[in-house]
Amino acid sequence: MEFSCSWVSFFRITLVLLLLAAIITDCFTLPVEKMLKNFLVWVEQDEGLWGPLVLAVAYIPLTVLAVPASVLTLGGGYLYGLLVGFIADSLGATFGATAAFLLGRTIRFLLFLHITFSNH
Repeated sequence: MEFSCSWVSFFRITLVLLLLAAIITDCFTLPVEKMLKNFLVWVEQDEGLWGPLVLAVAYIPLTVLAVPASVLTLGGGYLYGLLVGFIADSLGATFGATAAFLLGRTIRFLLFLHITFSNH
């Protein structure tokens, strides 16, 4: 099996590695916890009855990006009580996990197609 690396492949790999490095650096340097607390304050003050739905929808990208969402989980329980907070957090986490699965499956399928049909 012969492996050839073109400049385009090298550029793509370098771009992906730089993107991963930027995401990891942002996770350690950005005040994620403070932003999530500010979000909870906004949900409590401005959203009213729509708050649990907003909380569940906000949970989805956090789950896909693997951001620790313990602040949202605890905040949801505190703001809306055990039952409503649990349901909102569970629905958001479930839909987030589904989105992450579908995204991973799509990327894997596209990678499979690229590897399968680029060698011919």
